[in-house]
Amino acid sequence: QVQLVESGGGLVQAGGSLRLSCAASGRTFSSATMGWFRQAPGKEREFVAAITWHGGNTVYADSVKGRFTISRDNAKITVDLQMNSLKPEDTAVYYCAANRESSRILRAGNAYWGQGTQVTVSS
Repeated sequence: QVQLVESGGGLVQAGGSLRLSCAASGRTFSSATMGWFRQAPGKEREFVAAITWHGGNTVYADSVKGRFTISRDNAKITVDLQMNSLKPEDTAVYYCAANRESSRILRAGNAYWGQGTQVTVSS
């Protein structure tokens, strides 16, 4: 059973930093694509960042480029999201995601999901 467990969320002032971590288990992730999505109150879930496990290729949403960095740890089987220069509009529940074996790419409509971790940025 695939399991994704997020940690590291919390309350931070604007301009501050947080580091989220996603612990993954239950499948072989060597060929997986994993990433982070977020959902703010009253808004749809949106893509934040993704990384391929094998090659470490990354892609970011325009709204977080230059501020967020996604990475993976091969030994610990974790995917992290370093968030710097946080803004109030970054406030959301952040979800870790992994593509299902039947899907070649990571898509919100066909992915495994973690339970989410709350990030709140105060002004």
